[in-house]
Amino acid sequence: MSILSRALVTYAALGLAGLPPIDFAGARRASAAVPTHIGLPQPRLDGTTSVEAALAARRSTRSFAKHPMTVEQLSQLLWAAQGITHPRGLRTAPSAGALYPLEIFVVAGNVATLPAGTYEYEPDGHRLVSVTEGDLRPDLAAAALGQSPIRSAPVVIAIVADYGKTTIKYGERGIRYVHLEAGHAAQNLCLQAETLGIGSVVIGAFSDKDVASLLRSPGQQPLYLIPLGRK
Repeated sequence: MSILSRALVTYAALGLAGLPPIDFAGARRASAAVPTHIGLPQPRLDGTTSVEAALAARRSTRSFAKHPMTVEQLSQLLWAAQGITHPRGLRTAPSAGALYPLEIFVVAGNVATLPAGTYEYEPDGHRLVSVTEGDLRPDLAAAALGQSPIRSAPVVIAIVADYGKTTIKYGERGIRYVHLEAGHAAQNLCLQAETLGIGSVVIGAFSDKDVASLLRSPGQQPLYLIPLGRK
């Protein structure tokens, strides 16, 4: 039994019903030096670049200008990947059974007004949740065969899968559905980046175990690392 499981059992056994619930998930988040929840600017729903122009212009970018990303740009990118677009909670990318097994992590190293650190994106509320403090890009690059775009990009977005959310309904076939969904989300992200003048490259060569450990997401499957920054 894990430490967390033992804690849950002990908490229940003590019958501390009168106390506020314990946020055990907070054990993987940053200390109070960085706010636990960080609201993001509302995304724009119109733009000046057509879908056709973005499709024609999109190319993989492996070197980036030393220029910070803005929080507004980061907000727009995250919304494009997994933002909520319907009162029923439906999102920008299609999902088998609307089960949404993907989690989006932000490894921020150079974002204006946002402390360097790792964050998880919460579509419900369109906000970030602190995971760890400090610039994780060098460690993430080491876990990805030393690939330089991960070190130099101001932001790396990681797409991580919780297969169980989909396989509980679709069985083994659900794994394929999760992979399809990750592709939808990544393409949304790359096309949105193009409309913002931001370069992107999708990376799949990395140690699953090391990346999951760095993101504090044990038991989940990292699928993509996507460095992003001004070309």
